[in-house]
Amino acid sequence: MNTPYNEALGQTLIERTKREQIVVVGVTLPGHTDSDTEAGLDELELLIDTAGADVVGRIMQRRDSPDHTWYIGKGKAEELRDICLMVDADTVVFDNELAPAQQYNLEKMLGRTALDRTAVILDIFAQNAHTLEGKAQVELALLRYRLPRLRRGATARMSQQRGSIGGRFGSGETKLEVDRRRIKSRISKLERDLKDLHTNRHLQSKGRGRSGLAAVTIVGYTNAGKSTLLNRLTQAGVLVEDRLFATLDPTTRRLSLPGGEPVLLTDTVGFVRRLPHGLVESFKSTLEVASSADFLVHVVDCAGSEPEGQIAAVREVLGEIDALKVPELLVFNKADVEPDVAAELVDRHQGSVAISAATGEGIDTFLRVLSDRLRSIAKVVELLIPYERGDVMASIHREGEVVSTFHEDGGIRVRARLSEASTGRLSEFVTPSS
Repeated sequence: MNTPYNEALGQTLIERTKREQIVVVGVTLPGHTDSDTEAGLDELELLIDTAGADVVGRIMQRRDSPDHTWYIGKGKAEELRDICLMVDADTVVFDNELAPAQQYNLEKMLGRTALDRTAVILDIFAQNAHTLEGKAQVELALLRYRLPRLRRGATARMSQQRGSIGGRFGSGETKLEVDRRRIKSRISKLERDLKDLHTNRHLQSKGRGRSGLAAVTIVGYTNAGKSTLLNRLTQAGVLVEDRLFATLDPTTRRLSLPGGEPVLLTDTVGFVRRLPHGLVESFKSTLEVASSADFLVHVVDCAGSEPEGQIAAVREVLGEIDALKVPELLVFNKADVEPDVAAELVDRHQGSVAISAATGEGIDTFLRVLSDRLRSIAKVVELLIPYERGDVMASIHREGEVVSTFHEDGGIRVRARLSEASTGRLSEFVTPSS
């Protein structure tokens, strides 16, 4: 028997034979401008294209508050219906978050599927999840999204549309209570499975921590060039595509910095404005790689339409996962495309660097700055190493930076910059004065 997830998303592996036609809707609320709404719709169109559909119409409205029935006013909803008929649209997508009742009322009036930004992002994640953990995280977010949207008497349309956005999030199913119970049961199982996967990830993380290597995590807006940077630095062979959310699963590689000290470098899923809270919750175990890092490399697309907005959006998500406390280096990527913009941003953000992960421009400077920053946050520890413990001396040179050495009767007195993990592992050799 298919799970609710398979019924809703089983066609993600089937090639879509027809790109769905979409009309997008944006509402300007108090505290925002029409320009903000336009920028949001521009990004929504990119998301929809990534999901495999085409935008054929756009409509905007300014309101003091959302209409409780249709989100937009009744007159604007009727105008939207006429536009959909005119362009033969399959689905309407709002850049704003729709309540289940608003979504239902819109679908009744329009005679077609109505979705919101959250649904599109979930659709993209569903297509790009490849690992066991990634698939489970996406399925959990999808089921949490679908549960309050199940409606009595609606008929399933999943099998009638070959994996399109609207088909994936079409109306609910018959047998409401049965479906609701199945989904709740599936959610509980996924939560248990993800807890076990998180435990395994935590054990792996502890193992890496015992290695004494500093953990550096690459974060940033989706399509900013994080995977390209990881590949440039470590030849990791991570998939790189000019599309949103091409990377969902974290990849960790070892990197040697200019001074010779090795670090563990991890690529992460990209962020986006108003990343659905349910998705952040479902991906929390994956995103925790940022909150547990020793240092963050925050990659920004300086050739994008709004670099400052991207920085703010990323930091908002970092705040949700308690990662704002981790030291950060801003890296403005794609400097080869917009050199003047990159230079201006570096001047505005003191201590940042500009690079091109694609061409290698600025990479040497970036590595020197990263190395200096890591040294500055590493604690200088004094250790007394017996002469016969050459293995310990080798570990100190491998895991940290030796500041000075002094030979005395009891052994070699060493002052070195070491991570907390290395210091803990070598605690028997740490002198009381340090």
